[in-house]
Amino acid sequence: MTNENKNPTSPPQPSPASGEGDKHSVAADVGALLTGLKTTLSEAFRPAVTTMYPEDKTPRSERYRGRHYLRRYDNGLERCIGCELCAAACPVGCILVIAAENTDENRVSPGERYAKTYEINMLRCIFCGYCEDACPVQAIVLGPEYELSDTSREKFIYTKEKLLEPLPPDVQARLTTKEKK
Repeated sequence: MTNENKNPTSPPQPSPASGEGDKHSVAADVGALLTGLKTTLSEAFRPAVTTMYPEDKTPRSERYRGRHYLRRYDNGLERCIGCELCAAACPVGCILVIAAENTDENRVSPGERYAKTYEINMLRCIFCGYCEDACPVQAIVLGPEYELSDTSREKFIYTKEKLLEPLPPDVQARLTTKEKK
């Protein structure tokens, strides 16, 4: 009796033994295969876009944030005044600044204080740029250099000497002549 109560308007379902359902799925599979082959062949005949990395470098955007640099004034004095705002702004705490007082005999920066110790642990740095934004004298900047590989973890702690820009040529010449006298 239950066979007679079936809905007479529903279409009959093909049985797996009849093979009617396989025709549709085989046609769909062949269509998908042809679409994939078309994509593969169209890509195979396009010119390769490969950059020969160590010799040819891709351009960086103007706002790219790479390696840190401590800047100097034109007269050779360091810009960093040891305020430690960069260390406070750093979300991962990778910056260490220890300030010292400037003296008339040993003037390092134009302010009352200077950074006696300035270190950045580059392995912890996330290159967010908050240190650059927090600095009131624009002493720390993130440059375009992105090749920061080395052989040991200790070499990734950048000290003040490694971070400082070189002296301007005229200041370097004056210091050299003073040392000779």
